[in-house]
Amino acid sequence: MFAFISRRILATIPVMGVVALVVFLLLRLTPGDPAAIIAGDAATPAELEAIRERLGLNLPIYLQFFDWLIRLLQGDLGTSILSNTSVGTMVLQRMEPTLALATTTIIFAVLVAVPMGVIAAWKHGTWIDRSIMIFSVIGFSVPVFVMGYIWIYGISINLRWLPVQGYRPISGGFWPFFERLILPTLTLSVIYIALIARITRASVLEILDEDYIRTARAKGLTEKRVLLVHALRNAAVPIVTIIGIGIALLISGVVVTESVFNLPGLGRLTVDAVLARDYPVIQGIILIFAFVYVIVNLVIDLSYTLFDPRIRY
Repeated sequence: MFAFISRRILATIPVMGVVALVVFLLLRLTPGDPAAIIAGDAATPAELEAIRERLGLNLPIYLQFFDWLIRLLQGDLGTSILSNTSVGTMVLQRMEPTLALATTTIIFAVLVAVPMGVIAAWKHGTWIDRSIMIFSVIGFSVPVFVMGYIWIYGISINLRWLPVQGYRPISGGFWPFFERLILPTLTLSVIYIALIARITRASVLEILDEDYIRTARAKGLTEKRVLLVHALRNAAVPIVTIIGIGIALLISGVVVTESVFNLPGLGRLTVDAVLARDYPVIQGIILIFAFVYVIVNLVIDLSYTLFDPRIRY
């Protein structure tokens, strides 16, 4: 086990290195000049050149990359070009809304989707199964921002049950904090509920055809025990995998959802940084997201040993 964990951790180093290189090159080679954005439309060529020299943008790309990489290895994500604030500080300031939204979304999605998938497999071929699959298709088909506007129009504008937009930190009280996360969570969780429910249904349905399931039923075990103890546990590997992939996919969903609901999280910070061509902020956030993705995949690999006793490392 220790050797396996060591190999997986070491494997993340070249992955993160490639991500860092690709992100750096993509941002530097795309059209646009941060110096022009900072200086404004009325800036003279001399003023633009002075800003480029101050930011190091006039250096060759390879020198810019090595300088950034050395500071990154020292734990320095850089400094925002526009606000002159440490990227690490900006990330910490925006972390709470994103973590709160991602946590409530994945918890809600798992609590809803796994029972839905199990029930769909148990009631295979019935109207219950077909209804759940129709919901899954709709969940995949409707874009996140469209789902967000539907919730806003139906619940916030028509019924006036919840705030339309905004965020309150948890330090200001649990309910003001939670009520502003309900609609973003519902919006972002639909696609993950659909994804997890479909995979759960397929996995459990395959297990229900196994001989040991028929043996368990022949022994007189209740259907609930057969489904939860025998079927669901043995179908857990693909379910855990898709849940982990869902956590990683939250990155793109968070960007859109935070923009729709005006949440001051990392997704909104990413959009603002892209529009402003703030290279250090974009690079820092993408690297953090990539690191989270790698860690989630590592946790998924380790979790296989809990659900499948045949796996040994």
